Amino acid sequence: MPSTPNAVPFSRVAILGTGLIGGSFGLALRKHFPGVSIVGYDRAEILQAALARGAAQEIARDLSSAVRGADLVYIALPIGATIAALPAIAAAANAGALVTDAGSTKAAICRAAKNAFVGGARFLGGHPMAGKETSGIARADAELFSGARYGLIGLEGDRDPRVQGFGSLVRALGAELVWCDADTHDWAVGIVSHLPQLLAVALARVLVDETDETGLPLSLAGPGLQDMLRLAGSPYGLWRDVAHSNTENIARALDRLEQAVEYLRTRLTSKELEQEFLVANELYKRLKRAD
Repeated sequence: MPSTPNAVPFSRVAILGTGLIGGSFGLALRKHFPGVSIVGYDRAEILQAALARGAAQEIARDLSSAVRGADLVYIALPIGATIAALPAIAAAANAGALVTDAGSTKAAICRAAKNAFVGGARFLGGHPMAGKETSGIARADAELFSGARYGLIGLEGDRDPRVQGFGSLVRALGAELVWCDADTHDWAVGIVSHLPQLLAVALARVLVDETDETGLPLSLAGPGLQDMLRLAGSPYGLWRDVAHSNTENIARALDRLEQAVEYLRTRLTSKELEQEFLVANELYKRLKRAD
């Protein structure tokens, strides 16, 4: 698809939350669709940084004025703030607008959206599987979505031109679309995203508790441990709402991990340990091929 501002049916985009994800979305739009007008909504100091970085061209002092007049509204707020803002967004949105979000869980948001969006504006749940262990507009990157999966909640065959247009836009940013329902999404990310995050937190706790006054064992750590602990740099504020809104799926994933660890613990000197390594090796190769 050509990267021109006429390639998608959106001329004015409101980005609600101009941190890492929202700021990166704005930068990516400016790169691929320079003719699109972008208005940002966030705290004053974050908005000024977004303007300075070029992630937004205008700023809105309140949510309604940001949404009003936009034909695409991109919500990049925390999950709880997104749910709280949906009624006001629905009330202010143009009848022909598409409203989408970037929340890490979808069931609670989509339920709230179903109640809020009863008029002409269309809500489309979304989740870019793109991020960093640190947050904020200073870390925003126009290439953040390139090569990433981007979850959309609904049917791939949805013929609504707004949905088709947003799908085309996301693909133009370099992302690969993955369509599913909200409950399936939350089960899946509980395993591939939320479980690794909590595993990193748990591993960090073990290392902190086991490190003595001499600095051992941490002083012997190599780059492999740093690779494992990259997610441990992610702040609690980014994950609080995730844990609260996907508790059942995360608990199930942790139970499965506990079972897998126990299986390894009882087979440390068994031939069966080799089979677990072979399975892990093959999964790693599969993920590398998919990159």
